[in-house]
Amino acid sequence: MPDDQQIAQTILDYITREYADALQGAPIDPNTPLISSGLIDSLSMVSLKMFLDQTYCVRIPDAEASAEAFDSASALVALLRRLGVK
Repeated sequence: MPDDQQIAQTILDYITREYADALQGAPIDPNTPLISSGLIDSLSMVSLKMFLDQTYCVRIPDAEASAEAFDSASALVALLRRLGVK
């Protein structure tokens, strides 16, 4: 069972790999704003949601897929835990 730090790192690795152009080499951490800073747009949020669904065998309901819930890796970890990811 992955701990919160491992889940956050998996999310950060995905973001770094998929959105390298947007990051322009800037470091990110679990509390880096993703949506509110413009690093991730709504289209990227959909692909991130699909990645999380597949990686953690969970279905994130559209009602839970808010900009707030996706604004940092820490917020995403909290969302995944609320949805029962162990």
